[in-house]
Amino acid sequence: MTTARDLAIIALDAAPDRPVEQGDLSLALAGAEVFDLIEARALVLDGDRILPSAQAPTGDRLLDEATAALVRQEPYESVEDWLWRRGRGLSSAYVEDLERVGLTTRPRSRRFPLRTARTEPVDSPARRRAEERWASGEPVLAALAAAAGIHEEAADGTAELDDEAVTTVLAAVGDAVMELEAVRQRRAIEDAAFDNVWRGY
Repeated sequence: MTTARDLAIIALDAAPDRPVEQGDLSLALAGAEVFDLIEARALVLDGDRILPSAQAPTGDRLLDEATAALVRQEPYESVEDWLWRRGRGLSSAYVEDLERVGLTTRPRSRRFPLRTARTEPVDSPARRRAEERWASGEPVLAALAAAAGIHEEAADGTAELDDEAVTTVLAAVGDAVMELEAVRQRRAIEDAAFDNVWRGY
């Protein structure tokens, strides 16, 4: 399993109590993939630039897609650019992939058998592993979850995050999520202003 999959499972577990914005989760998942690809030695960071290494299969379909998507020409890609490019629709891709490999299910409603409820993680070793990481307060997973809005990050949640690559990626994820929220707020203001204009006629 990977940090990205663990994050997707945690997000699905948290969904009934704390709905997560899909865009925020997608950006956090793209950040999680950077950590997974560093661990798989598929890339290294040089400052905020992603330098691809030798392309070797990771055994995970979405991570292999991520590896194949790395920019392999100088000046390479910044972490921020990667988050926006790779993150587009990534939360849906992870939900679909978890369902494809049997790690989630869509329970059917008893009253309306043809209507399915939201996707839920099934009891599995993958889910238990994600829950164990979550319960242990593993700093990277906790920081990504906080950025995605799954929970409020503890005040001392970043105390162990002193690795330069980790702080670079987490800062980029945080900045991207804030930028996305600013876009949402601008659109809400513009929509409200448009509604007011129409009400004036």
